[in-house]
Amino acid sequence: MRLTRASLLLPLLLLAAPALRAEYVVLRSGLRLKVTSYQLVGDKYRLQMTGGKLEIAAAEVVAIEPEDSFGPAATVQVSPQPLYRDLVEASARKYNLDADLITSVIAVESNFDPKAVSRKNARGLMQLLPETAAKLGVKNIDDPAENIDGGTHYLRFLLEKYNNDLSLALAAYNAGPDKVQLYGTIPPYSETISYVRRVKRGYDRSKSKPPAKTPPPAAAGAVAATPLTRPNPSP
Repeated sequence: MRLTRASLLLPLLLLAAPALRAEYVVLRSGLRLKVTSYQLVGDKYRLQMTGGKLEIAAAEVVAIEPEDSFGPAATVQVSPQPLYRDLVEASARKYNLDADLITSVIAVESNFDPKAVSRKNARGLMQLLPETAAKLGVKNIDDPAENIDGGTHYLRFLLEKYNNDLSLALAAYNAGPDKVQLYGTIPPYSETISYVRRVKRGYDRSKSKPPAKTPPPAAAGAVAATPLTRPNPSP
């Protein structure tokens, strides 16, 4: 069977090099494939791995688990690709958020893959669910500009909802506000706990780096010292 032969060879290929962002796709056979990204295309999952690509029937996938382990800090992408930097900064200014926080969320959500699709059909750079995107006024969820704008808008909403408690806002972004309300804290889900830890770790790392250069006075005045506590701008 072609799938079985490919599956037996893939674990050997995965030992070649660590992934920037890794998750495990668990198959009915019990095999766990380490992937760097995945897309749900019709009734198949398209998996991207260190050793190449593979398509697997969605019916064969029983779970997708995050890997809560990291290689050297230098291998973790915590700043956006140049293509998205302007989009991130524009949304950061629009919703009074720190651009580094937005990029830390994107890094964990999609690893900057604008075509990423989760098993729950969350889509794009900030992994918006279609129903959430519609409520936020996002018309084209696959457009990077709209996706980043919608995700940043939603993150701002959650921060205000939880009085700028970043951990609760991130937990709600991952598991949903209903789950945070149910437990009154970060839901006891391994995926959500790992998600909050990973985003905050990337965000803290971005803040620990010295700036590349000192911004001019005009630009410096536009950057807030405490971006999570500033009031929301009037629409």
